[in-house]
Formats: sequence, C-alpha cells, structure tokens
Amino acid sequence: MRIEGRGRGEEGRTRLTVVPETTDDLWHLSHVLEPGDLVEADTTRRIQRDDEALRDTGGEREHIHVTIEVEDVEFARFANRLRVGGVIVDASREDQLGHHHTINVEERKELTIEKEFKPDQLERVQEAEEATGAPDVAIATVEEGAAYIHTVQQYGTEEYASFTKPTGKGDYARPREELFEELGEALSHLDPDAIILAGPGFTKNDARDYVAEEFRDLDDRITVVDTSAAGDRGVHEVLKRGAVADVQEETRIAREAELIDELTERIAEGAKATYGVEETMEAAEFGAVETLLILDERLRAERQGEGDWDVDANDLIEEVEQKGGDVVVFSADFAPGQQLSNLGGVAALLRYRLQ
Repeated sequence: MRIEGRGRGEEGRTRLTVVPETTDDLWHLSHVLEPGDLVEADTTRRIQRDDEALRDTGGEREHIHVTIEVEDVEFARFANRLRVGGVIVDASREDQLGHHHTINVEERKELTIEKEFKPDQLERVQEAEEATGAPDVAIATVEEGAAYIHTVQQYGTEEYASFTKPTGKGDYARPREELFEELGEALSHLDPDAIILAGPGFTKNDARDYVAEEFRDLDDRITVVDTSAAGDRGVHEVLKRGAVADVQEETRIAREAELIDELTERIAEGAKATYGVEETMEAAEFGAVETLLILDERLRAERQGEGDWDVDANDLIEEVEQKGGDVVVFSADFAPGQQLSNLGGVAALLRYRLQ
C-alpha cells in the first residue's frame, strides 16, 4: 500500500489518500472501510441525458469524480477488486448527488478515505504500507506421487496447483521425474521471489535437486523444510515453524498460526487463556490480557451493529491496549481464523490465570 497523503477532514476525521498495489492491500482496505465513511475517487458512471439522440440508449458511461458515503464493502478476491457502494455526497456533476453508486477499486487506483480511524485500523494500514515490496512466497509440498503449490498472501494461503503422478510399482506407475517436471514448470510460471519446498522423507530433496538442475533460475530461491505431510497439513507445519517468516519478515498468517496453537494448547491444559467475549472482557478489566485475538469478520459485524455481543468491541480493544496488552486481528479466510471463529471469534492469552 502506498500512502500518498495524510490530512484532516471535517469534524475531526482523518483524510488518508492511498494507492493499493496488491490484492492484499484491497483485502486490508475491506476491513478498514465501514458504513458512514467517506470515499473519494475517480470513477465511471452511466449518465442519462435529455438529448433525443441518446434518449433510447440508457445513457453513456462517463468519467466523473465522486465522494460517496459508504453503505457496503465487498472484497471480490478472485476478481482482484474491492467494491465500495454508497450514496454520492459530492461529485464533479451536481446532477448526480444523492444517487447510489459503486466504486470499483483495483490495484493502483488512488482513493481518499475520510473517517475516524480506530487504532487497529491505522495499524492495519501501516502494516500494509510496510509490506509493500515484501517477497512473494510459494510453499511447494511434495510426497511420493503427489505435489502441491500454495501461494502466501496476507489474507491467507491459497492452493495454486496440485499434481498426482503415481510412482513406484504397478501398471500405472510413472517415473518420479514427470511429477518433478510438472512441479518445476508450475513454479517457473508462478515466478515467486522465494520458494519453500517441504514434505516428508527424501522425496522433497530429490524434487529440489531436479528443479535446481532443470529450472536453474529457481535454484537460489528454494529453501527446504521437513514436514510430516504434504498439502494443507504440510503448509500449516511450514507456517507454524516460522519458515515463511524467515523469508518474509513478520508474516501475518504465520503469526496467527503460532498464536492459535499456543491458545489451544493452553486451553487444553487449563492454563493462562480464555475465550468468549464476556470472559475475555472480564480478563481485560483485570489487566490480565497479554494478547487479544479477535476475528476480523466478527469485529466488523459488531462495529456495524450486526453482532450479538453484550460487550462493545471497541471498549474491549481499548481496555486491552490501555492496560498494556497486544491486539491481533485474525483473518477469517485462513485456518487459524476459522479455529478462532469456533471459539466465538474472540479469545486471549493471559498474563496470569484467573480463578
């Protein structure tokens, strides 16, 4: 995320002009924007004219500059687009005021946000700004007869490709090199800045030797990691062990995987942890919360009045921060966030055990 300008808006609001540069940045913005915020950008809109020649065309699409008061926000990951809908409150054409409009925000499209930023939202924007230029990472997991490639984004991991080539004995067995060839071709096409090659046994080492020899431009990008499995389980082990963080400093999802594992271990042992909003708020009021874990979707719903908590989400976060605790907002799109969702969307690692 590139920050082009900072300033003050009306009624003490902050104005921030940003340029999202990656899909991750669009995802971050989807969790920053809320109903009531103002978003200003260049856009196109179908304008109905009174001209006889255009009366039956339904209008022509024109470029205009608008400011909308946000009503809804949708992150369309697979379209690489953020849709921000609302009512036009200012525009380069006065006759468009009061109409509903949707701004389609894509990579490298400048927009200005005016709102009362909450601390965690400013932290998210700062995180996106600092992540600009971070290396793209691919996790390739390999076992006998199968290989998988996952890409790493800040909103989670996604399976990019998978290959199955039965090896060993039998009528349908194929040489292992065919599997390694497909893996190398896919990695070369993806062209990541760094590759973590993982899996059980020696198959990953043989794959690494083949790829390094046949796809030499990938050789110096590969790091080999031992895991007990391939596929999703192998990816989780890679994240848990911090292999991604070694390549991509302070990777968000690696941190989430580490925290959720620590939380579940403590819960199983009856140790210093709690979950559920009322229990977590009680711990926060005692100053016992070391790290608050809260789900982005749940936080958004509570802030927009669509949740069912008896506790104000902002009060909970402020209580934790005022007493020296950390706040980590989890992505609902990644496995640790799904685990947190099963615990009510909020939990905490504690400084001491509450009786």
